[in-house]
Amino acid sequence: MKKAVILMSGGLDSLVAAGFTQDEYEISLALTFDYGQKALDNEIKSATAICDYYSIPHRTIKLDWLKEISQTALVNKDKQLPVSDLGTEESAKAVWIPNRNGLFLNIAAAFADSYGYDYILYGANKDEGETFSDNTEEFRRQVTKVFETSTQVKPKVVAPLINYTKDDIVRIAIECNMPLGLVWSCYKSGKYHCGECESCRHLKNALKANHREDIIVFEK
Repeated sequence: MKKAVILMSGGLDSLVAAGFTQDEYEISLALTFDYGQKALDNEIKSATAICDYYSIPHRTIKLDWLKEISQTALVNKDKQLPVSDLGTEESAKAVWIPNRNGLFLNIAAAFADSYGYDYILYGANKDEGETFSDNTEEFRRQVTKVFETSTQVKPKVVAPLINYTKDDIVRIAIECNMPLGLVWSCYKSGKYHCGECESCRHLKNALKANHREDIIVFEK
């Protein structure tokens, strides 16, 4: 089995990236990042539950300074999360965290380099790749290239969902009996998913497309 570390937000994509790769990779560590996001408590709860389900060792990394330099609605309580059309430049800018995936993958690469993991998994997907440049195949390829010279282990970055839409990802989760009820994909914290933020609407639309709207409770 190929040893790997995975980025684990507790959302749909990280759940399916973990479950989808169980037969190919031995996921030896999952990393969740605390950068002051509004959904932090829910994300940690979901990430922990998913890691318990798959028996993956789990660690949360605090990045207080990232919150300090981030001005967007994901962390700033004074800014409203966008409810505009999905996949717009405006909505992407409103929730952009500076170099987030680049930073997270570099931290994962440090763990990989230390513990001898040859692979880093993360949940980049086709839909988000249309508006977020760090969810694209070009980004995955370039950051893997960097690790060839910045580490000794030279871990490969793997995005198993890179060619799949959210509809596809939910379908895979259903077909493989993954615990979709454990995920937290909302940009907010609360008892239920808000149903209005961009991440919620992606998830809601994908559940509807797969005729499984019953799995997640949304406020709206």
